[in-house]
Formats: sequence, C-alpha cells, structure tokens
Amino acid sequence: MASLSYQQLQIVEDILDQIHKAILDLKEWNKDIDSPDTWLLSPDGMKTLAANCMLIEAIGESFKKVDSKTEQQLLKTRPEIPWKQVMGMRDHIAHGYFDINADLVWDVIQNDLQPLQTAVEFFIENLYKIVPIEE
Repeated sequence: MASLSYQQLQIVEDILDQIHKAILDLKEWNKDIDSPDTWLLSPDGMKTLAANCMLIEAIGESFKKVDSKTEQQLLKTRPEIPWKQVMGMRDHIAHGYFDINADLVWDVIQNDLQPLQTAVEFFIENLYKIVPIEE
C-alpha cells in the first residue's frame, strides 16, 4: 500500500469536507420537496433542480479526485457504496446537458445521500488511519 504525504492527505480531507457540505446542502434544499414534479412545476423548482445537479456533479468529480489522490486506497474501504455509479452520475449530468432526468435526481437525493454521508463521515474520521503517511 503506497503512503502519501501529510500535505496530500490534508488535500483529501479538504475535498471530503467539501463533499460532506454538498450532501448536507442537498438534504437541506430538498427537505420539503415531495416529488420531482415539485421542481418541474415552478421556476424556483427548476433552479433548485439545476443547483442539485451542480452539486451532484461536483460530488462525483470530487470522489474521482479522492480516488486518484489516495491511489485507489480509500474508497475501497467502503465497498457497500457503488463508487463507479457515484462517479458515473457526474458524467451523466455533465454530458446530459438538457436531458436531465428529474426522477433520477430525485431517486439519488432520496435514497443515496444518507449512505454516502455515512461513508464520507467515516472517511473524514479515519482517513489518517486508512491511508499510510510517508515517514
């Protein structure tokens, strides 16, 4: 297992903190949303949908960075999360342009954020134990 410098791990920790904040924002922004139609039926709802997509895209991209910077050591410690799909959702949104499926975004927010939040909190708490620091 490759070791990383303390500075490299601090960068990963900062990225994980940003991901955590994004997850909390998504949960807060959507706490009163009861279906994808709520987004689709008003201009403010459409803005929220667009903002949700931006954060989901940022989360996926950030996990790609975390995986790369930790040389694929960190994410594999939480195999219950479908990391390929998490990162792939970023690509779907980024390259879907105007073909965003509100039902899919709704499903992610309703069903995938809590397990992801739990994993991120585990990573933040255990990062320096999981990934060895260079001596």
